Amino acid sequence: MKLGLTSFGGPVAHLGYFRAEIVDRRRWLDDRSYTDLVALCQFLPGPASSQVGMALGMARAGWLGAVAAWCGFTLPSAVALIAFAYGISRWGALANSGAVHGLKVAAVAVVAQAVWGMAKNLCPDRARAAMAVIAALLVLALPNTVSQISAIALGGLFGWRVVKLPRQQPVAHRGFGVSKTAGAIALTLFVVLLIGLPLVALATQSLLWNIVAGIYRAGALVFGGGHVVLPLLQATVVPAGVISNEQFLAGYGAAQAVPGPLFSFAAYLGAVMHGPLSGWSGGLALLILIFVPAFLLVFGALPFWDALRQRDGVQSAMAGVNAAVVGILLAALYDPVWTSAIHGRADFAVALAAFALLVYARISPLLVVLLAAAAGWAILG
Repeated sequence: MKLGLTSFGGPVAHLGYFRAEIVDRRRWLDDRSYTDLVALCQFLPGPASSQVGMALGMARAGWLGAVAAWCGFTLPSAVALIAFAYGISRWGALANSGAVHGLKVAAVAVVAQAVWGMAKNLCPDRARAAMAVIAALLVLALPNTVSQISAIALGGLFGWRVVKLPRQQPVAHRGFGVSKTAGAIALTLFVVLLIGLPLVALATQSLLWNIVAGIYRAGALVFGGGHVVLPLLQATVVPAGVISNEQFLAGYGAAQAVPGPLFSFAAYLGAVMHGPLSGWSGGLALLILIFVPAFLLVFGALPFWDALRQRDGVQSAMAGVNAAVVGILLAALYDPVWTSAIHGRADFAVALAAFALLVYARISPLLVVLLAAAAGWAILG
């Protein structure tokens, strides 16, 4: 719940918050296992940071832990956005407030801390450091989802062919509690819903089923995280006449000002729309619906992924993938995290101070976030 209340800055920043809390502070997972999990979720469509959170909850406390992790990370932003749907005029200036700007600046420090720590552990030699730089350059030169997937694939090929790890005991198997049978069922259900829901909508010509199929499709086919899902959501609800484009854009502005995953924007849409769904029930319905594909994909892939990465060849490939992930995070530290938050010397000073407090003073990320919010409020008012 704490991360759900303080994780500003988008999916890359979320991964930094997760790492600081789960790897550094609580030590529930080692850096290698955490980055392996991040790499898996980068391969999958959907909200990568939310999928990482679900898997961490599953590893810690089974299916109930996965649901609890999702609730804790998602519900704070969803509740705020549903409330915003009831009072757009009252919340209109929130996204441009100084305090929220300070939170975005804090995200720069959190991501920088994550890149710093992961680079030391996952790029210990020149070869892997070079792979990280190549991945960063590729993503910066071609800022799209294809380049990110290509960088990860290139990192895997590089690791398989170049990285020679000493013979060692494999990483302790992380029992996520999902059997291969359950994984296969989850993947099958994912495909059945992806194909079946549009067919039901076509057969019934129902506005409700059209919305359901569109929201599920948006959650199932998006690589690259929250911002990429917005055009798909807009194409589902605005032409259908259940929400105006002005209402859609107002909600998008509010979604930038709340913590947690941007996929929770679906809760705002369900609450504000006029039609078969509306209010709190509509908001919660669309919130759950857009995350169903993420649940099915991550739990469908986990049992097969964890077994494969124990093999020597796969471990070498994963070493390259891990280096590429560091490069991707490094590129994301610049764009969009840095470019959207640092607009002058004062912003840079706040980010630098927050980074020092996190890395050298080892101050709690929550306190650093609150201090950055106060600094942003003092600077911009």
